[in-house]
Amino acid sequence: MTLLRRRARRGQGDDVRDDPLDAAQERRVRAVLALGGVPQSDLPDGVQQVRLRLLERTASGREAPRDVSAWAAVVASNLAMDWHRARRRQDRLGERLAALRQTEHPGDEDASVLSLAVAQGLDELPDAQRQVLVLRFYADLPVRGIAEELGIPEGTVKSRLHTAVRALRARLHEDEVV
Repeated sequence: MTLLRRRARRGQGDDVRDDPLDAAQERRVRAVLALGGVPQSDLPDGVQQVRLRLLERTASGREAPRDVSAWAAVVASNLAMDWHRARRRQDRLGERLAALRQTEHPGDEDASVLSLAVAQGLDELPDAQRQVLVLRFYADLPVRGIAEELGIPEGTVKSRLHTAVRALRARLHEDEVV
């Protein structure tokens, strides 16, 4: 009988000190993720996602899965597919941005210096902030479009944009470009 079922019967389902996945189940989840093409560096996050979904399921009052190991493997498989979808979405966005960059032709030396400084500043931003900044100001997508494309709330897009613009502005002032 699984640890989760024992906890549920004892009424200790809220105790987060107990791991809902035993070592064998965790190895199986890692194997499913790895075979699904998820990079080694992302495997710990995938295992945590499976744990989280199992804990959320229990916390919501739904019955524990009959076979936690099988359920966890299916969830891991779905996570691997989600990872690939996200990767494809990123690749498509990168292609769109590359096409936009090819059409740009800086006119004078000041524009070239500014463009180089902005590019360096963008490289220093966290991926999530850089992504929304580029989509908003280079791809000219509205906040709603960015949220839909990335599958995140509009408020998150706005927050990331605000933080990214503030950081980029500070970087440009620090380098005395603007």
